[in-house]
Amino acid sequence: MFKKILIANRGEIAVRIIRCCKEMGIEAVAVYSTADATSLHVQLADEAYCIGPAKSSESYLNMENILSVATLAGCDAIHPGFGYLSENSTFARLVEKCGMTFIGPSGDVIDQMGNKSVARQMMIEAGVPVVPGSNGSITSLEEGKGLANKIGYPVLIKASAGGGGRGMRKCFKEEDFEDAYKTAKAEAKACFGDDDMYMEKLILNPKHIEFQILADNFGNVIHLGERDCSIQRRNQKMMEESPSKALSQELREQMGKDAIKAAKQVNYRNAGTIEFVLAPDGKYYFIEMNTRIQVEHPVTEMVTGVDLIREQIRIAANLKLNYKQSDICLNGHAIECRINAENPKENFRPSPGIVNSLHLPGGFGVRIDTTLYQGYQVSSHYDSMIAKVIVHGKNRIEAIRKMRRVLSELVIDGIDTNQELQYFILHENDYVKGEFDTSFIEKHLDELVNES
Repeated sequence: MFKKILIANRGEIAVRIIRCCKEMGIEAVAVYSTADATSLHVQLADEAYCIGPAKSSESYLNMENILSVATLAGCDAIHPGFGYLSENSTFARLVEKCGMTFIGPSGDVIDQMGNKSVARQMMIEAGVPVVPGSNGSITSLEEGKGLANKIGYPVLIKASAGGGGRGMRKCFKEEDFEDAYKTAKAEAKACFGDDDMYMEKLILNPKHIEFQILADNFGNVIHLGERDCSIQRRNQKMMEESPSKALSQELREQMGKDAIKAAKQVNYRNAGTIEFVLAPDGKYYFIEMNTRIQVEHPVTEMVTGVDLIREQIRIAANLKLNYKQSDICLNGHAIECRINAENPKENFRPSPGIVNSLHLPGGFGVRIDTTLYQGYQVSSHYDSMIAKVIVHGKNRIEAIRKMRRVLSELVIDGIDTNQELQYFILHENDYVKGEFDTSFIEKHLDELVNES
């Protein structure tokens, strides 16, 4: 087992990994920017090192500084968390080159799955259903137009190297195609340095369903059920739950088998997520694989009892999975709300500032992953997510009622947050009945914002 792990991240995920390391008897090394000098992950770590100024490109994305600290501190592994360098194949390879273990898949797998057109082709070869679309990249505007006419509008133009909803445009008719294609291509170039594009048939009003998988170095691959991530705004998830009300046991087993098939096709190792869209007609299609731990991993932990961070570390240390597929069952229901420092009434304007007072709710089946404390300075330099509130109940209705109670009790004073908006979502009839899809926020935003 590893003796010392560097956490190449910040915020609540860094805190989560540090806590897991301590429980496993592993020393945890934190890195931080000048803006994060007083952050909780810095205070909880066994050692902490400043790696640069507030700007992410000069700190949390600075591979040279991170690797220098890891070498200096005598670390034998690096955990990248999510975001930042977690899906950077160059970083994964450099970690290994420096004689340390990257807690995640290989650089080759990251490259394959990071390129959405390559991933799509590999899934086709594996027999995993994919959305009708381009076979590989689109090389020209004319080729894109021709394919769109062939598969039929609406279509979704996507960056091969994309993520986070960027480099992506919906197109509903031919006369809008050129503008959508050029805009998506330019955004992809600006965000990822890569304007390679592909295209899919746009599935209207789908459910966003993802399956958590774990794979060790001995050929063992299991899935841990699904998460319903359909409550999202501009392709950014807001609330997640497990299990999904939309899946029958038969469909769950079928999608789970395809998730395992997908992982095996790419010789995957460690924790990952297979993402599907579930169409209104009950058909599902692979859309992408995330080669890292997900923000929403706690809901899976709550319903399965499996510590995913611990399993990540064990797998990276070349240990066999602790679980067989038959060991995994989904008990009860879990919901996660992402608490963001933003103002929904002002077009979700970011709300940095000092947390003047803080009350974190508790109770049976309540978990809060956060870096907040009274007096904490929420920085304007980073993602607006400041906490994750997770609840577990014996069924979905109990979980909904518990989350309502928890959100009504949560106090974060000094900054604006989206907690009230989520409170009203939990009371909306369509949500309560489970009759929602990825268009839910778009359809209900005005009334929800006005209520809040």
